[in-house]
Amino acid sequence: MSAARPRFEGLAGRAVMAVFCVAVLVPFTGIALAALNPPGTIVAGLGWPDHPTFQSFTRAWSDAGFGQLLRNSAVIGLGVVPLALLCASLAGYAFATMAFRGRTVLFAFLMLGLALPYEAAVVPLYYDLRAVGLTDTPLALILALTGLFMPFGAFWMREQFLALPKEMTEAAAVDGANSWTVLWRVLLPCSRPALITLGLLYFLWAWNQFLLALILIQNPAGRTAPAGLGFFVGAHNIDVPLLSAATLIVIGPVVAVYLFFQRHFISGMLSGAVKG
Repeated sequence: MSAARPRFEGLAGRAVMAVFCVAVLVPFTGIALAALNPPGTIVAGLGWPDHPTFQSFTRAWSDAGFGQLLRNSAVIGLGVVPLALLCASLAGYAFATMAFRGRTVLFAFLMLGLALPYEAAVVPLYYDLRAVGLTDTPLALILALTGLFMPFGAFWMREQFLALPKEMTEAAAVDGANSWTVLWRVLLPCSRPALITLGLLYFLWAWNQFLLALILIQNPAGRTAPAGLGFFVGAHNIDVPLLSAATLIVIGPVVAVYLFFQRHFISGMLSGAVKG
């Protein structure tokens, strides 16, 4: 009985993973196969196209102007990641190591951002940024997303810093290190997997952001890739091969970044799971 149970649990785990893999790969395969059809082709179910071609990709790229849209999204993502990581690291360090009045209340107030829907703040945020002349600029979206990501980032880094042995910071303090030195020379290097994981999550979230990008940047030349895809879908809502090709163009950079940092991402997630 005791030997059969671990074997059953292992088989059950593999079966669950197989179901999840099928649930992800089948729709993705359908989109990829549909994109290989010529534009305007009627696609019915899964099946290799009779005349596979990349015409749908070239037409979608030129019609939607995905070159500019992808550059805009890259600027937003590369602007959000370092700024959000810096703010999250500073906030997590303060909440994890410093004793100040109101720390518990302030941290609980910050965690409310994880529960409150950000859609409720879109309209006030738009008017506030318009008042200072930041709408229709990448900086508006960078600042908005940095604030949006702060609750999770502060919580993530706080837990990482609390999981590290206190002897490390105590030894650094004995050697005369100040707070900045402890953070930059001791804690952050030890939290590198967590930082990489958080940065990857920030990039994925910033790249996939649709509503804020749609509201804060209404200039067509400044639209991000997801926002541009939304307008493209509205203009070609019956051309399945064209829409499939456009979808793959938008998600391609995200998949590439994830595959490149996959090992670091899994390492950071496992590290947080074990230490937390």
